[in-house]
Amino acid sequence: MPSRGILKEYSSLLNLILRIIDWLTIYFSGIFAYYATGLDEYFAQFGQHTMPIAYNYVLVVAVLLSIVIFPFLSLYRAWRGGSVFDEMKLLTLGWVLTAFFLATFALMTKTGAAYSRLWVGVWFISGWSALVFFRILLRLLLRWMRSKGRNLRQIVVAGAGDLGQEVAERVNAASWTGLEIVGFFSKNQTDEPKSTETFPILGDLDSLPEFVGNNRVDQVWVAMQLKDEEMVKRVLHSLRHSAVDICYIPDIFGFQLLNHSFTEIAGLPVVNLSATPMEGINRWLKAIEDQTLAFIILTLVSPLMLLIAMGVKLSSKGPIFFRQERVSWNGEPFIMYKFRSMAMSAEEKSGPVWAKQGESRATWFGSLLRKASLDELPQFINVLKGEMSIVGPRPERSVFVEQFKDQVPDYMKKHLVKAGITGWAQINGWRGDTDLKKRVEHDIYYIEHWSVWFDLKIIMLTFFKGFVHRNAY
Repeated sequence: MPSRGILKEYSSLLNLILRIIDWLTIYFSGIFAYYATGLDEYFAQFGQHTMPIAYNYVLVVAVLLSIVIFPFLSLYRAWRGGSVFDEMKLLTLGWVLTAFFLATFALMTKTGAAYSRLWVGVWFISGWSALVFFRILLRLLLRWMRSKGRNLRQIVVAGAGDLGQEVAERVNAASWTGLEIVGFFSKNQTDEPKSTETFPILGDLDSLPEFVGNNRVDQVWVAMQLKDEEMVKRVLHSLRHSAVDICYIPDIFGFQLLNHSFTEIAGLPVVNLSATPMEGINRWLKAIEDQTLAFIILTLVSPLMLLIAMGVKLSSKGPIFFRQERVSWNGEPFIMYKFRSMAMSAEEKSGPVWAKQGESRATWFGSLLRKASLDELPQFINVLKGEMSIVGPRPERSVFVEQFKDQVPDYMKKHLVKAGITGWAQINGWRGDTDLKKRVEHDIYYIEHWSVWFDLKIIMLTFFKGFVHRNAY
């Protein structure tokens, strides 16, 4: 059995092994599919007793694509501390992208007819299943080793204040990460305790270098307030001769964080406290999702939209579509389309107001459209134009944005993504004349947890919760 901590010394070797396992899995799952579908017997009739070279070419190309795509999706980053669910999502996305590029290549070269569709289907399913199986197996193996005290990283925390204790409690609650808090080194000031309930105080900061030198310590986490800059420098200076990893935990928990991350720009360390998730591949995936689904939905509902257009025209005078300026991504205005549900003179006396329950401004036909949210269907045109998304915070009129941005905390953060036709707030009932603060909280939750899978979940729930609702008027 490997000695305590030996695997972490060979993490790069494990990384390489994982890559090789992925490559072999992709290749041999294709061979498995070849024999499982009976293609070996079929080609044997023509004197071909081994897998045709054309099939081998496809498997090799798939492996080469994975060599590019999988690292791009950070599938080989250190998984210590990472969620297995997040890893499976990225792995699935990587495999789907590999299949997509293979299919695109086959379409462009007109070679798709040369391959069995059954073989392709079995290969896709068996390849994905095997990739997931080996990843989970590796995680279970590492978790078992860590439960036996193997492959653990020993951590001491410099700073026993509220920040240090919160960090330690979070790590302690996630034992599967293989991180083990040994104890604290206190600033030896009145604002830090002399003892804690969970972890011991091993000494003050002056005794930290001696402890690190005489004990097995893998990392020192410096967890101090932003005002303690000089003390942080003192810790770093005292550990200058130690061959230990040092991590700084910034005191940012008091901020309103949204998709926070750490990066480097022009050689400078940068902490992103609030950032849009629509960057890089995420922006590309969101655009594909929106354009594809909007085209499909508009194609399916076009007969219904034609009937609604006739109803709008026959029920009252005026244009079929209602055009209104709304605010979307980055606070940019755009013209949003809806089926007209009110008379053209509805706001001449009242001015811009929110729709309220029991109001009589809507026409009889427009009232029916609003109750079923069918007046929103033209917004799929906005999605095709790239002005909106299918899923996202609902867009608001400029006059209300100016009013609410100073009244509702973090209101403007909803504009870190494109406005949507449906959203997390809407399917949870926060639509119409409801608590705006709650609506914004749900919008921010969506932005913080965005993924294609989350979007698809919201779209599915919209069919059951989003169209007809007591707050739709």
